[in-house]
Amino acid sequence: MSRAPAVSAAPDVPAWVAGAVSDAGARLVPVGPQTEGLLWFGPLGAAGLDATLSSAPGTRWVQLPSAGVDAYLDAGLLDEAVTWTSAKGAFSEPVAEHALALTLAALRRLPERARARTWGTEAGASLYDARVLVLGAGGIARSFLELLAPFRTTNVVVRRRPDPVPGADRVVTGEHLLEELARADVVVLAAALTSQTRALVGAEEIAALRPGATLVNIARGGLVDTEVLVAALRSGQVGAAALDVTDPEPLPDGHPLWDLPNALVTPHTADTPEMVEPLLRHRVSVNLRRFVTGEPFDGVVDVATGY
Repeated sequence: MSRAPAVSAAPDVPAWVAGAVSDAGARLVPVGPQTEGLLWFGPLGAAGLDATLSSAPGTRWVQLPSAGVDAYLDAGLLDEAVTWTSAKGAFSEPVAEHALALTLAALRRLPERARARTWGTEAGASLYDARVLVLGAGGIARSFLELLAPFRTTNVVVRRRPDPVPGADRVVTGEHLLEELARADVVVLAAALTSQTRALVGAEEIAALRPGATLVNIARGGLVDTEVLVAALRSGQVGAAALDVTDPEPLPDGHPLWDLPNALVTPHTADTPEMVEPLLRHRVSVNLRRFVTGEPFDGVVDVATGY
């Protein structure tokens, strides 16, 4: 009979972890020389993970708690010697739901109306039959495209490879980004933040936008040049922006984005802890079983590409 692999968890370990490890056929052990798999539960970010791994040199698999891994990349923790899995794809549905809510709110001018203290003038746009450009083709983008189906939108996806994406009318690569920005009514950012995508939407991209277009970001704040966005919102080049993520984050009190009538900011709440907990639990449980059986993991991080 083969020995059950040793799995450790740290630092803020949910109560359900012990049962999940046992149910998968693994052994829960303190972090140390016998650790083979590590379930990392944050707090979200890289703080403390380096020291934990140093005390567990035999670790060959780490499960991270978030979909994005940019904090771990920036800290220089991800390497090819260990198999890294994240929660990418696990939280797609609630984040896509929030993206749709932000899109509709921005188009219907709800940020402006929520702040209004007088009747004002009629304004707003419909999502029906709109041209939607989605940057990224991961789980969030795909779930968002599913939600767009009733609205008869024309959907274009920008990704690294022009492989088909369900729900997309066309898929193009980044070299066509500027021309697609000029056509879009709504631009939704759902890409991973890497060294290649940081400030993906900067001065040149904002200038290429169809004037008055709506920008929605539910991915990472660093995908957008915030100063350029603020200027474009003031000039009307961007008609409205709805952001669940910002750069910097948290967005400081007094920042212009809080006061601009055509900007809506939510505090990175597309997936709240209450939404995430059962989804993360499922991802961890599946990967624990696969660690024991040797089957391929869900959510494997490609260290070379950064997601």
